[in-house]
Amino acid sequence: MTREEKSIAIEDLTAQLAGTNIIYVSDISGLNAETTSNLRRACFKAGIKIEVVKNTLLAKAMEASDNDYGDLPSVLTGNSAIFIADVANAPGKIIKDFRKKNAKPILKGAYINAEVYIGDDQLDALATIKSKEELIGEIIGLLQSPAQRVISALQNQFAKEEEVA
Repeated sequence: MTREEKSIAIEDLTAQLAGTNIIYVSDISGLNAETTSNLRRACFKAGIKIEVVKNTLLAKAMEASDNDYGDLPSVLTGNSAIFIADVANAPGKIIKDFRKKNAKPILKGAYINAEVYIGDDQLDALATIKSKEELIGEIIGLLQSPAQRVISALQNQFAKEEEVA
């Protein structure tokens, strides 16, 4: 790879990093072609972009980015693939699901909404993070619940008054 090609690759990675707040870094080395293809297919269906990257280029892109990736560049050893998603828990769920049949991918780290997670032991927590839509749905449900109780109580009260009249 020439210097110019590296520079272009770093610019592309920096642009990708700037366009998202959800990045998972994992090791997918050792997966055969069929398994890798299945992983890519599962990611595509879930709206996740997966890309194998050179560690040095990714580290430089992280450095050039406006985001603070903390210790995440320290996990960039060996083979690395990045998962870029719009939903925080989607890559975690894909990785966890894939690990039911394979030893990999192994989570190296993740950057989610300015929070950095390091290590494969974080996978369970990351897979259960609620998405923005799920949180909004829960809040709406919580807000509707008391209102529904008040309406139900009022309806019952009016029904009792009509029976008496």
